Amino acid sequence: MRQYDTIKRVLVTGGAGFLGSHLCERLIHDGHDVLCADNFYTGRRANVAHLLDHPNFEVMRHDITFPLYAEVDEIYNLACPAAPIHYQFDPVATTKVSVHGSINMLGLAKRVKAKIFQASTSEVYGDPQVHPQPEDYWGHVNPIGLRSCYDEGKRCAETLFFDYYRQHRVRIKVARIFNTYGPRMHVNDGRVVSNFIVQALRGEDITLYGDGSQTRSFCYCSDLIEAFVRLMATDDEITGPMNLGNPREFTIRQLAEKVIELTGTSSRLVFKPLPSDDPKQRQPDIAYARRELGWEPRVALEEGLQKTIAYFDELLRNG
Repeated sequence: MRQYDTIKRVLVTGGAGFLGSHLCERLIHDGHDVLCADNFYTGRRANVAHLLDHPNFEVMRHDITFPLYAEVDEIYNLACPAAPIHYQFDPVATTKVSVHGSINMLGLAKRVKAKIFQASTSEVYGDPQVHPQPEDYWGHVNPIGLRSCYDEGKRCAETLFFDYYRQHRVRIKVARIFNTYGPRMHVNDGRVVSNFIVQALRGEDITLYGDGSQTRSFCYCSDLIEAFVRLMATDDEITGPMNLGNPREFTIRQLAEKVIELTGTSSRLVFKPLPSDDPKQRQPDIAYARRELGWEPRVALEEGLQKTIAYFDELLRNG
C-alpha cells in the first residue's frame, strides 16, 4: 500500500464516460481517492458500477458549467461530449462545457492549488494542411461549421488553460487526444470504430463516408490512460500541449475490412457522401510524448479491436 502522503485526492470530470471510467479505474488501482463528477449526458452509470462499492471512489451528478467546490490535489477535466452525434445535438451546450466548464475547473484549481489536466483534442488542428500534425501546428479550422462547437470550444479551452498558467501560475497539463477506442464506447456514438463493429455484429451494411481513403490513427484506451497518468506526473514546466495517440495510420476502408475479418460478418461496404468539415488525414507526431514521457502505444490495432468487439458483442447480446 502507498504511503499516506503519496495518496492524492483526484477529481475526474466526465468520469463516467468512456475514457473517464477507465481513468477512474486506473487511479483507484494506483491507490488514490477518486471523486467522479458527471452530468450523465453521455456518461453512463454502468461504466463505473463496478467501482461504486470501493472505499476510495465517490460519484456525484454535476454539470461543470456550474461551479464545483471540492478539496482535491489533482483535476482531470474530461467533461465534454466527444462524438459528433452528441456534441452537435446541443452545440451551444458543447461550447459552454468547454468554455464555462474550463473556467470553473481552473478556478477550482486556482483556489485549492491543484494541478489540472485538460483533455483537449486533435480536432484543434481541424482539416490539417500539415501531416503528421506536430504540436506547433496552429491548425486549419472552420470557426462557423457544424463541428465548430467542439473544435473551437476546445481551442478556447486551451487558451484559458495557458492564460491561467501565465496569469495565475496554475499548474496545467494539456493533452491533445487523437482517435481512441475500446470497451465502454457508446453503441450509438457515431464514431467510426463503434459504428463499424456494431454494424458488423448486427450483420448490417458497413457505412463508409467518401471513398474510404481518409486516414485515422487509432489508439487503444489503456495506452492513452497510461499517457494521461505519466503526463500528470511530469514536472511543472511540462505543460503541453502534447499529442497523445497512435502514430500508425490506417485508411477508413482498411479499418472496415479488418472489422469484417475479425467479426466474420457477411456485411457489405456501402459508401455515402463525406460529412461537412470531416478531416481527410489525422495522424499525431508524438515525438514530444516519447521524449518527455518515455511513452508510445503498445496495443496493436488487431488486439485492441478484438477486445472492443468482445465488449460490444456481450453488450448487444444482453440487450
